[in-house]
Amino acid sequence: MPGHRRPGRPATGRRATAGTTALLTLLALLLTGCSGGGANTAKDGPVHLTFWSALRGSQEVVDEFNRTHTDIKVDFAQVPSGEQGGWAKLSNAARAGNAPDVATVEYPQLPSFTIDGVPRDISKLLPDSVRRKILPQALDLTTFDGRTYAVPVDIEPMVFLYRKDIFTKNHIPVPKTWAEFESSARELKKAEPRSRIASLFTTGGTLYLAAYAWQAGGQWYETDDDTWRVSMDDAPTRKVAAYWQRLMDDDLVRAEPGSSQQWRAHLRSGETAGYLAGAWAAGSMMASTPTGKGKWAIAPVPQWDPAKPKVSTQGGSTFMVTKDSDHPKEAMEFISWMVTSPDALRAKLASGVSSAFPSVPGLVPVARKEMDTSYYSGQDIFGLFDQQAKQITPTWKWGPRMVSTTTSGDDGLAKAGAGSGSVLEALREAQSKTMPDLKSLGLSVTTR
Repeated sequence: MPGHRRPGRPATGRRATAGTTALLTLLALLLTGCSGGGANTAKDGPVHLTFWSALRGSQEVVDEFNRTHTDIKVDFAQVPSGEQGGWAKLSNAARAGNAPDVATVEYPQLPSFTIDGVPRDISKLLPDSVRRKILPQALDLTTFDGRTYAVPVDIEPMVFLYRKDIFTKNHIPVPKTWAEFESSARELKKAEPRSRIASLFTTGGTLYLAAYAWQAGGQWYETDDDTWRVSMDDAPTRKVAAYWQRLMDDDLVRAEPGSSQQWRAHLRSGETAGYLAGAWAAGSMMASTPTGKGKWAIAPVPQWDPAKPKVSTQGGSTFMVTKDSDHPKEAMEFISWMVTSPDALRAKLASGVSSAFPSVPGLVPVARKEMDTSYYSGQDIFGLFDQQAKQITPTWKWGPRMVSTTTSGDDGLAKAGAGSGSVLEALREAQSKTMPDLKSLGLSVTTR
């Protein structure tokens, strides 16, 4: 994303009114950190930071930080996950001028928060020693126009979880390409008529389709000077949509809500024998489907062209220093420790099983040591994740209002799953309903 305009920069020229100019000036002050200051001095005692996160294990991480640091103390508040109110809570707090010093936000929502002036530009705050440790593809997702607005916590390369016992029993090869995936899906249905190779999610599915489109070379959002160019039906995306439409029409995949009891029941029974998701899903599978121990394995995500492997991501979070923080330097010190310290990762993993892939590859040995992989028959899953993460294609840009985009897309996918409409129509509907939202922000927007 370096070289692009900052997300949310309104169009210039005739569209720039005096009010817009004033807003730009204010936003610039917020994003460059001019609103901060007034940090405690040593004689005042430790600096106190506030930290909001929905990530599991955050309390344990904060406890470890407070135990080992004397100059900074962190007050932690668990907030709901984004779709359950966490994003709204952070937005409302920022509008009121009392956002926490540090907050967690997922990659797809970061451009939206940046447009709204919630995070500050941390380009100069982020130490080079920390920057060098982070996987470049992860940092690219938090950097716009050469300016960094958040520090990646984890990055989740797409992988394929599958029922090894079912594939082996029926002599079905683990697919290495999407063509083989379709072939294996047909073989599985023939061998076990009640089983399907995977699900096309009708809720939460838009972000999965984004991952598939990303891997295929799609670009839903691009910027050209001051203009956002939107195309959720470009050629790679049309290829992806047609592929999944065919699998659905031929009854080779299930169309069902993501993370639903229905979907989990199919996983437990073996009626759904595969799951395409980010690396984080390996730990989730262990927790939600304990009876699957020894039955599941993990493979690289299928490729369109194995000679030119490409991987996208699904999931992942970042830490931001907000515009309201009076202690940005200390906030960055806390974030840097959380992201790079083995002690921080060990504290997080002490709270429960997690297969989230750290944004700092140097922490992979810690994650590998802390996780019991007997569920996957001792497979070196973090070694696989590491390999896949290095193949993530750094070309994707999330849009300025992904919450509304995904909501509209999911509505269309629900219709497609019910037999009215199609996958491509769902994406086109999402684009159509997103355009007014972007224009209402004062952005110059066009379709490609």
